[in-house]
Amino acid sequence: MCGRLSQYHGIHDFVAALSIPNALINYAGDQPLACYNAAPTTQLALFHRDGEYLRADRVRWGWRPHWAKDRVSPINARVEKVAHGPFFKAIWPHRAIIAIDNWFEWVYEGGPKKQPYLIRHRDRSPIFCAAIGQYPIGEHEPGEHDGFVIITADSAGGMVDIHDRRPVVLSPELAREWLDPATPKERAEQMVLLQGEPTEAFEWFKVDFAVGNVRNQGAELIEPLKKQKHTR
Repeated sequence: MCGRLSQYHGIHDFVAALSIPNALINYAGDQPLACYNAAPTTQLALFHRDGEYLRADRVRWGWRPHWAKDRVSPINARVEKVAHGPFFKAIWPHRAIIAIDNWFEWVYEGGPKKQPYLIRHRDRSPIFCAAIGQYPIGEHEPGEHDGFVIITADSAGGMVDIHDRRPVVLSPELAREWLDPATPKERAEQMVLLQGEPTEAFEWFKVDFAVGNVRNQGAELIEPLKKQKHTR
């Protein structure tokens, strides 16, 4: 986890769910994002704080420090190591939220191809994934080294059958606290280690194999797979 996701609602839908009263600095646009099948390196709408304001920028999914030129940019960071490992040291203080509608995982079920599954909130509300990154602040333009990673944790319950890792998802209240620059680093670490949303908040189901091709986009990719009709 997590290598493919959807972000198709508009920025203002996500902001309303976050319930942050501060004015929004919006560089991500006002129209629905309409991204049903986002892969790594995609420019996605990322929320972070810029002074007293909530800010949305389009930031590349994936990041690596400038000195790690021989490595592919990771897209995820393990919660067990992210706060203290040297690789993400520079961006650990730069907390962000990637608000998504769902993510996808692939499961081998004995067929010629792995079966894709969609995971979303049972009530279909936005999913606020804890993230860290390098992103524009103030008047700075987006830079070539900007990017973000999603923090992941071990799966539990039935979700472990889909994948052994999953995003750390925060409630709107905790997402606001995570974004607040006044939240101490120690508190932020405890939040992602211990207070991610439980498996019971999610549902998952099979979707069409078409989601495997990142060129495919559209609402049909997030529909449950229809059962094939058996003929005699």
